[in-house]
Amino acid sequence: MSLPAVESEQPSASQLKRTFPVVNPATLEKIADVPVVEPDEVKIAVAKARDAFESWRGLPFQERAKILLALRNRVLDQEDAIIDTIVAETGKTRSEALSAEILYVCAAIDYYTKNAEEFLRDRVHRISLVLLKTKRVRTSHLPRGVVGIIAPWNFPLLMTLGESIPALMAGNAVVVKPSEYTPLSALLGQRLAEQSGLPKNLFQVVPGFGETGEALIDYADQIAFTGSVATGKKVMARAANTLKPVTLELGGKDPMIVLRDANLERAANGAVWGALSNSGQICMSVERVYVEEPVAEAFIARVVEKVKDLRQGIDTHFDVDVGSMTMSRQLAVVEDHVADAIAKGARILVGGKRNPDLPGLFFEPTVLVDVDHSMKIMTEETFGPVIPIMRAKDAPEAMRLANDSRYGLNSSIWTRDKDKARSLARRMESGGVCINDCLVNYLATEVPFGGVKESGIGFRHGEGGIQKYCFVQTVLEDRLGLRREINWYPYSRKFSKLLSRALKVLYHSRWTRKFRP
Repeated sequence: MSLPAVESEQPSASQLKRTFPVVNPATLEKIADVPVVEPDEVKIAVAKARDAFESWRGLPFQERAKILLALRNRVLDQEDAIIDTIVAETGKTRSEALSAEILYVCAAIDYYTKNAEEFLRDRVHRISLVLLKTKRVRTSHLPRGVVGIIAPWNFPLLMTLGESIPALMAGNAVVVKPSEYTPLSALLGQRLAEQSGLPKNLFQVVPGFGETGEALIDYADQIAFTGSVATGKKVMARAANTLKPVTLELGGKDPMIVLRDANLERAANGAVWGALSNSGQICMSVERVYVEEPVAEAFIARVVEKVKDLRQGIDTHFDVDVGSMTMSRQLAVVEDHVADAIAKGARILVGGKRNPDLPGLFFEPTVLVDVDHSMKIMTEETFGPVIPIMRAKDAPEAMRLANDSRYGLNSSIWTRDKDKARSLARRMESGGVCINDCLVNYLATEVPFGGVKESGIGFRHGEGGIQKYCFVQTVLEDRLGLRREINWYPYSRKFSKLLSRALKVLYHSRWTRKFRP
């Protein structure tokens, strides 16, 4: 497996420019050294992006779409190289690199190239106020300028190139600060974008550490951040200094409720895949399961059986189910949560430790029972390959436990009674709810995806997912060109009396009941 060479077009003051290593977490081997983009270089990058924006914003939607569709073709043509890069720097399986990241990028390009013009078209509004009946009012969605994207490490292509698609289609330039653990996919995405005809400097990647991200917050016109709650609060606080718009997709502790009438085979398969995909390193993965007591034993037995059959290892031929974790720091969090649960009475039915047969950051797929909300594993984001299962006496208790969280990103309900599921979904305190399914709602680019509580502010996807990268401008035009309006100077007692009478006729209930339909 060979990776594309790392290139940096950022200005360099000397040959002693700082670099940082990128390590394959599955093998613990260094695979690249990447130059750090320092804060002053971020300022230069944003300035170049703003210059590129000035010409890009004027292109018709069809011209922008043509370039992004060429990018989609190049992504598909370079599928193997992209998968190699993603797998090498994350440790995930090849199947997940293909079915999550490449699929998402292609779907996002398809969706927004088809719909951006309609979503952002000018709209003429009918004005109800009598004094404005002679006016015409139009609203426009106009690009903000340079969008700064601060991306996480768990989906390094999806959250960089993929998240940039609506911003670019809206007419913006984009500067991405990728995670220092996984910058190679974003850098490859930048090269593919330039090779596809995207104007130089319109889409840039600025690898580095915290100070690089801070500089991007300072200089960009808008920030889209995905990551932890703690860092998200810091991003918002820094952005407040310049009052620039911020969207935040933060953590999740997503509950799964299994009712007694559920299809247990499907629910068990869903729990295993939903909790262990990407080694559990997904903000919307199944992080806690509540199963009604009458079916708990049968459900748990199925889950354990399926987890034992999973293949964990280094994936080279699409024949591994669970890969490694990406960060040693996150693996330590998983170990801490499991140890805390065991100390407080939980039992391990399978897994529970690092995989001793593999060299890298592999934590065995794990099932825990006898868990409760005194344990970190049920209340804090674990972000690892662990399925904690708690028994609930009935659906109301399961719902209460599911909502007992500071997070509210995603959730799922499993039952054969669709009406009951829809009713429960309306009581679920989360931005997304799946019924007899999990995770895949993120791939539905047509509908909003976002969280409540501490899971974030704002959302992505759908019409709003591109409009958020614009500001709304309202333009009012006078249509008659009279010398003066009746409400202009000089004021008069006569006009005020007429206006007072008109207000009562127009808005007092006594009159509106008589004359309004």
